[in-house]
Amino acid sequence: MSVVIEARELSRWYGVVMGLNNVSFQVQPGLTGLVGPNGAGKSTLIQIITGQLQGSSGDLTVFGQRPWNNPALLGRIGYCPERESLPRDLQPLDWLRGLGMVSGLPTAAVRGRAEAMLQRVRLGREHWSKRMGQYSKGMRQRVKLAQALMHGPDLLVLDEPMNGLDPMGRQEISQILKELAAGGTTILISSHILAELESLCGNIIILNWGRILASGAQKEIRDDLKNWSEQLTIRCSDPRKLARHLFDAGVLLGFDLDPAEGLVHVRIENPEQFFPNWTRLLLEADIAVYEIRSQNRSLRRIFEKVTS
Repeated sequence: MSVVIEARELSRWYGVVMGLNNVSFQVQPGLTGLVGPNGAGKSTLIQIITGQLQGSSGDLTVFGQRPWNNPALLGRIGYCPERESLPRDLQPLDWLRGLGMVSGLPTAAVRGRAEAMLQRVRLGREHWSKRMGQYSKGMRQRVKLAQALMHGPDLLVLDEPMNGLDPMGRQEISQILKELAAGGTTILISSHILAELESLCGNIIILNWGRILASGAQKEIRDDLKNWSEQLTIRCSDPRKLARHLFDAGVLLGFDLDPAEGLVHVRIENPEQFFPNWTRLLLEADIAVYEIRSQNRSLRRIFEKVTS
């Protein structure tokens, strides 16, 4: 796969404060999530990718070119910022038409393109005649995404695009992003809603204190972690008997019981050895098992483990 974004020993200082510290990574086509706590350096990295800042040392390229002072390259990038700057007194079509003409779209085509993008982000026509100052947070998010798509970018950079959206809205935007990625648009998403990134993104970049802590597919990151233990919640007919049987079999690091709910929470040191023998262990225990839930295969658990 071709590399869309590549950072090589990239650093950025603000006086004596370091925003990015010697980071190196690659972003390939598809959907990539950028996660990290507040102050991790995500905004600095996004500003460098979108040509708003220069790195202090090292290098970053997008499609093989440096973004800083590169209008031709920036024309291939769409950016949806976290901060809102939509003019409250304008209607969305007027706003998008103006941005389209600034981007170099032909005047004759710009209205049709603006309407198509509002339809693309599923903002209902009944709202097009309203001024954007009357919009809800979720509606403004849709307009921001529409403006980022106006010029048909090859790379889409989204900073907290799900903020203010209700569950149905998040599902709709997620589907739009999946369709865009399937159509060839590379998408980098920074978000605190880890559950959304988990279902959307094939690859993840975890950033903290200006450094890359991990990057790659979620399974690859988890497999690279040391001292990783699987945590399962099992609902069964006899939690005490099952916990004792698994403990005696030597497969548990520990367990917690919740007999009133019929639950046992177990910690397993070596999942790769445990799961192939799971059926045999259950048959030996002679216990009815109704439900098994993994507690730490989620992106949130990976994030907590990496940043700890």
